[in-house]
Amino acid sequence: MSVAAEPAVLSVRGIEKRYGERRALRDVSFDVRPGELVAVVGPNGAGKTTLLSILAGVQRPSAGSVSGPSARAQGGRAIGWAPQQPALYSKLTVAENLRLFARLEQVSDPQRAVERMLEHTGLTERARERVERLSGGNRQRVNVALGLLSDPQLLALDEPSSALDPRQRSRLWELLGALAGRRTSVLFSTHHLGEVRRYATRAIVLADGELLFDGPPAELLASARGSGDDLEGAFVAFLADRGH
Repeated sequence: MSVAAEPAVLSVRGIEKRYGERRALRDVSFDVRPGELVAVVGPNGAGKTTLLSILAGVQRPSAGSVSGPSARAQGGRAIGWAPQQPALYSKLTVAENLRLFARLEQVSDPQRAVERMLEHTGLTERARERVERLSGGNRQRVNVALGLLSDPQLLALDEPSSALDPRQRSRLWELLGALAGRRTSVLFSTHHLGEVRRYATRAIVLADGELLFDGPPAELLASARGSGDDLEGAFVAFLADRGH
């Protein structure tokens, strides 16, 4: 069965978010299927973080609905959430952070969840190391591990590679690609258009809270004439053609 033919693991319908008179999101709808790597891109203030935090249950929408995976037997979030700034305790070790958050998430078997996440994220050898001594790349791995503690079907990440160097970014995308290969859907925001083209199966473009595009990165590239092989140029041209 192709990915497009599979039932959606997440369905978003008519999501709106208002802060007083300002509308941060306007009638946003899309689906995510198992194993997809979906990039959410757009200018600053487009609504990317707001959208991801609503999907993760951190905020409530002003209107619309989100139909996602139900919580699994071990408890915790049904959708994993890794915000841009890792909420880690620097004086604790990697394993101590994971155990603490596993209990906060009410995971039924915290130790087993910690061991699984250490293995999945390649952090087993760093388990006893204090977070304050980790590189930026390894801290981001811990951040992703926290989002995966409850074994969610979908992981939402807000600009996961923004503070990483090229080698660290490569290792992060190796990890996220492996998750997708195990049928975990990954929804991430980014300003790195090269990452979108290289890793994403789909791109969602937001501007001023509106969803302007939802499809393969190659289609976004093809939508802007004269951009050649430059996805960033195509993205800028796409927004300009639509008055953004």
